[in-house]
Amino acid sequence: MNYRHAFHAGNFADVVKHIVLARILTYLHEKPAAFRVIDTHAGAGLYDLTGDEAMRSGEWRTGIARLMQARLSDAAAALVAPYLDIVRAFNPQRDLQTYPGSPLVARALMRPQDRLVACEIVPDARKRLIAALRKDPQARVVDLDGWTGLPAFVPPNERRGLVLIDPPYESRDEFDRMADGFAGAFAKWPNGIYMLWYPIKERRAADTLAKRVAGTVQQAGGGADKCLRVEFSVAPQTAQSGLVSAGLLIVNPPWTLAADLKVILPELEKPLGLGGAGRYRVETARP
Repeated sequence: MNYRHAFHAGNFADVVKHIVLARILTYLHEKPAAFRVIDTHAGAGLYDLTGDEAMRSGEWRTGIARLMQARLSDAAAALVAPYLDIVRAFNPQRDLQTYPGSPLVARALMRPQDRLVACEIVPDARKRLIAALRKDPQARVVDLDGWTGLPAFVPPNERRGLVLIDPPYESRDEFDRMADGFAGAFAKWPNGIYMLWYPIKERRAADTLAKRVAGTVQQAGGGADKCLRVEFSVAPQTAQSGLVSAGLLIVNPPWTLAADLKVILPELEKPLGLGGAGRYRVETARP
């Protein structure tokens, strides 16, 4: 498949991914020491929901638009607030018109001592990302393939932080590249937090990726709780359906993350589900 950010901005997968991203970075605020965010496939940064690509797919209408209208419990609303506050800040008018991608979500949650490195090799997307960040001294956009940048930028000088790996899945071997790329980076920086996003079109491919990543962590001496698997589906997978399921593997997750997601995700099933309630899973990934 080809998962181009502009067509899918603000869809259910973005909503779940960015809620998790915000929870992790909020957790990193608990210590004053600086952290680094490394986004290996950053995209354009800010997406026009009224533009041709977003309007053609319309996926944001059943994603972020529904969440903005959903009634959440006090507990879930408090956990989701950092993410929704960022989306609202980019939409000061009442109507949703723009959606911030991962680099801008991360940048909004950085303190003065924190830094962002965003890799983007597509010229137009890179130009738009640079413009979105407005020559921010805390953010660096590099013209580098994410798979090359991944081992080059770890470990960061800060020794704390998050690596987000979110490729477009254009090539058939992208799942293998994900597992191999993570293994190489993890060998250099085993204490970093890693967040690996993947589409679920074939269950076997997703399961194999989870097993390989968990195996890498286990071989390095990581405990059973060091690789968290999070998946969310908005409809049953069929041969005709588009992307209806996506997942995240979080290595070295904050100790509160699993519990937070077990509060948040059940309340997303109804608003994000298509033709009925969605489904989620939060569990430890095992080799």
